[in-house]
Amino acid sequence: QVQLVESGGGLVQAGGSLRLSCAASGLTSGNFPVGWFRQPPGKEREFVAAINWSGGSTYYSDSAKGRFMISKDNVKNTVYLQMSSLKPEDTAIYYCAAAPAVPWHSDKHYYDYWGQGTQVTVSS
Repeated sequence: QVQLVESGGGLVQAGGSLRLSCAASGLTSGNFPVGWFRQPPGKEREFVAAINWSGGSTYYSDSAKGRFMISKDNVKNTVYLQMSSLKPEDTAIYYCAAAPAVPWHSDKHYYDYWGQGTQVTVSS
């Protein structure tokens, strides 16, 4: 049984930083992405970043490039999203997700497993 549990969200001022964590259990080794999506108020859920579960390759949305960094602790089976230079438009619920059936994709429909989400609010 796959479980993804996010933590680390909160309220931060514009320009600040936050680190989100996604503790994963039940995922076997393999060439598939574990990533972060976000859903701003009243908008669709969108891709932010992903990392290959076994290989470590990383992928970023244009809005995340240069400000966010995704990484993985292989011992703790935890994926992190370090967010810097945060902007009010980064305000959203951030979800961790896994797509065991594909080597890589940014489309949320390919992701079979989701966490419960963690709220990130950036004040101006």
